[in-house]
Amino acid sequence: MHPSRLLGALAAALAAVARAEDPTPPAPAPAPLAEEVRKLTERQAELEAQVKELRAQSQASEEARAQASEGARPPSVFDNLNLWGYGELYYTHPVKNPSLSQADLYRAVFGIGYRFADWVSYNSEFEVEHTVASATDVGEFEVEQFYLDFVPTSFLTVTAGLFLMPFGFLNEHHEPTNFYGVQRNFVETLIIPSTWREGGVNLHGDTELGIGWSVGLSTGFDLSRWSFSQEFPPYATALNLEASDVAPLQAVHQELALANAQYLSQYGAVNYHGLPGLLLGAAVFTGDAVKVPSPPNAPISGDERVWLWEGHARFTPGRLDLSALYAGGAITNVAAANAANPGSPNPIPSRFYGYFLQAAYTVWQTSLFRLSPFARFETYNMGSLYEGTPGPTLPSGSVPLSAAPGVTGSWPENHDTVWTLGASFYVTPHVVVKADYQLFVVNTGFSRFDLGLGLSY
Repeated sequence: MHPSRLLGALAAALAAVARAEDPTPPAPAPAPLAEEVRKLTERQAELEAQVKELRAQSQASEEARAQASEGARPPSVFDNLNLWGYGELYYTHPVKNPSLSQADLYRAVFGIGYRFADWVSYNSEFEVEHTVASATDVGEFEVEQFYLDFVPTSFLTVTAGLFLMPFGFLNEHHEPTNFYGVQRNFVETLIIPSTWREGGVNLHGDTELGIGWSVGLSTGFDLSRWSFSQEFPPYATALNLEASDVAPLQAVHQELALANAQYLSQYGAVNYHGLPGLLLGAAVFTGDAVKVPSPPNAPISGDERVWLWEGHARFTPGRLDLSALYAGGAITNVAAANAANPGSPNPIPSRFYGYFLQAAYTVWQTSLFRLSPFARFETYNMGSLYEGTPGPTLPSGSVPLSAAPGVTGSWPENHDTVWTLGASFYVTPHVVVKADYQLFVVNTGFSRFDLGLGLSY
C-alpha cells in the first residue's frame, strides 16, 4: 500500500480509538470492559509508532525523488573543465646603479584543462609577460604547455604534446608560491633553462616504494641560432641576465615554435619521496643538436651533441627547509665553430655548471599566515671550458651598454657567486609577499634589493 493511503487508514483507526475513550473519569467498569480498554490503549500506542515510522519513510522517499531529479539534469561542458593560474610582479633596485631600478608585472599565466574521460585529459598554460605583448612592446605571449595525458593503468601516464621537462625543483613547479626569493634562482634559470619545455612523448609514473620516474623522447636544441658577435653587452643588470636568453641552453632552445626536428633527444628522471619530508632526485638529457652553420669551404664534420644532468635533494623536518641542487651541461664538437669565429665575446662553451645550497625556517605560522626567512648560496658558470678558443674575448674598461648615448659600464663576466638573504610572508598558501637582497661577488654592480608579490590558484 502507498505510504499516504496507509497513513490515512491509521489515522481513522486512531480516531475510532479516541472516540471509544471517554475523557471523563468513567465509573468502575466490569472486568471484561476494562480488559478491552487496555487492549485498545496498547493498539493505539502501536499505531502511533507505525505512523511515525511511515512519516519518516515518506520523507526519505521525497528526498530520494528530489535527488534523482537533480541528478537527471543535462550534463554541462563545465563539469569536466579545470582552471588554474599564477602571476607575479616585482620591484628591483640595483644598489650601485639606482637609475636602473624597475617595476614590472612580470608574468600572468592562465591554465585551462579538460577531462574527456577518466583516462584522457587535456592541459594547457598561456603566459603573458611584461603586461603588453605587441610588435612595439617588450611583452610576450607564449604557449607554455599544451598536452594530452593518457592514463591506461594506475601506475603509468603517457603525455604527448608540448610539456615541461622533469628537471630540478622549479621547472615543473615554478609558481611564485613554490620558491624562496623574488626571482627564481640562477642555477635553475641559466644552467637548467627556466620553464624549459619541449615537444614529444613522456612516460611517467609512481611506485608503491615512493619512487617517481619519467622517460621520454623530445625535440632538442638548435645551435644554428647561436650568436657569436655582440655589439653591446647582452645584459647590464641581474634582471637582464635572467631575461636575456644568453645562457647556453636558453639561447638555443626551440619551445616547439617551428622547431627543427631533424634530431630527437632522450631523457630520464627519477625522484624518491618514500620518507616523510625527504626528496631525492636526478635527471639526464642528451641529443644531437642542429649544427652551427659551417664557414665557407670549411665544413664541420661530426655531430654536435648536447648533454644536461642534475641532482637535487630537499629535507623538510618540521619548520626547517633545506635544499641543494647541482646541474651541469656539455656541448660537444664545437671547436671548429669557435675557431671560425676568433675574438668572439660569446663562443659556444663545451662545459657549464651551477649549484646552490639553501636554508629556510618558518619563524611564525597560523592557519592563514606564515613567515619564512631564508638564505641561499649559489654559483653559476655559463662557460667553464671552451674548445677551439681560450674563451670569451671581452673589451676592457668602460664600454657602451646600449645604443643610447652616455650609458656605459663594464662588460659582464659569464660566471658569478651570489649570496641571497630574504623572507617570504604567506597570506594563505596561495598569496605571498617577498623581499630579498642579493650580493654578487664578481659582477658587483648587479647587487640588488627586490620586492615581490605572487599568487597561484
